[in-house]
Amino acid sequence: MKSDVRLLKGNEAVAEAAVRSGCDGYFGYPITPQSEILETLMALRPWETSGMQVVQAESEVAAINMVYGGAAIRRRVMTSSSSPGISLMCEGVSYIAAASLPCLIVNVQRGGPGLGTIQPSQGDYFQAVKGGGHGDYHCVVLAPCSVQEMYDFVFDAFEVAFRYRVPVIMLADGMVGQMMEKVKLTPPRQRRTQDEIIAECDTWALTGRGAHRQRNIVTSLQLQASEQEAFNLQLQAKYRQIESRETRWEEYRTEDAEWLLVAFGCSARICRESVDKARREGLRVGLLRPITLWPFPSGRIGELATKVKAMMTVELNAGQMVEDVRLAVNGRVPVWFYGRMGGVIFAPDEVLDNLKKQIESK
Repeated sequence: MKSDVRLLKGNEAVAEAAVRSGCDGYFGYPITPQSEILETLMALRPWETSGMQVVQAESEVAAINMVYGGAAIRRRVMTSSSSPGISLMCEGVSYIAAASLPCLIVNVQRGGPGLGTIQPSQGDYFQAVKGGGHGDYHCVVLAPCSVQEMYDFVFDAFEVAFRYRVPVIMLADGMVGQMMEKVKLTPPRQRRTQDEIIAECDTWALTGRGAHRQRNIVTSLQLQASEQEAFNLQLQAKYRQIESRETRWEEYRTEDAEWLLVAFGCSARICRESVDKARREGLRVGLLRPITLWPFPSGRIGELATKVKAMMTVELNAGQMVEDVRLAVNGRVPVWFYGRMGGVIFAPDEVLDNLKKQIESK
């Protein structure tokens, strides 16, 4: 495989990136609108060319526990699903976070709650950012807004996951997963040898007892309260480090903005056109797109709150990210919300019209 440009769906781009990033194993279960990830991997047959294993598990619960096992022996492993399937995985994600293991989890969101619809949604923000499973833990959450980012973020996710030994969630949506765009595919990375993996496993991964090493046990169980508290404090210190180093966002026309839109994923794509339309009408509107939903760019949003008159979050849900924006703003300016649910996607004019109504009623 060499560097080339192809027209791909977002889901297909994830599969291509998995193979080219040196992923050792994918374990998943088909569910719309992300089934093409598994289907594309099966068509690519990477077990024949690179040694990557691809397994359709019997359920999402089985898939996430296969990821747990693969991560425990220091392999680059991943899974993907859509909203109801991710709900089934949440216990396993909590276990992986508590064991301080790296992995990638791709969620191509659909409408909910429940089985809902197969249409695009951003209703899983709370689930991804606030934990989903039990206990005080975080996953790093990346929110792609293009097919190229669906590809690029697989590489980024594995780097961050192994740097901090945390699960990373790519929180996409049915629109980005199903849409087609040109994608630049990079040359495949050199896969680590078995000896290299074993050499890297001495500090934290699961190992058997050998002639020159003691066995290492991977577990999330702490029976003593004081030990459990000490472990939780270590986790929280790691999360503060991630917040200081890995927060990412993108700004568009914010230099002189009086009104700020905040949106992620496909909503941010739509809002860019809303900003351009507003500018043509003389309204100084800008856009901030969080790329990491956790850690959230609260600091930058707080800075912009001293420069703009108001903000409006635009989301495909009932209002979830808006809570984090309001916390970041801390009452300095009004924070409005506009959203659609159930797979209904707003148009740029619709967003701008709602912003104008909010401005007029201010």
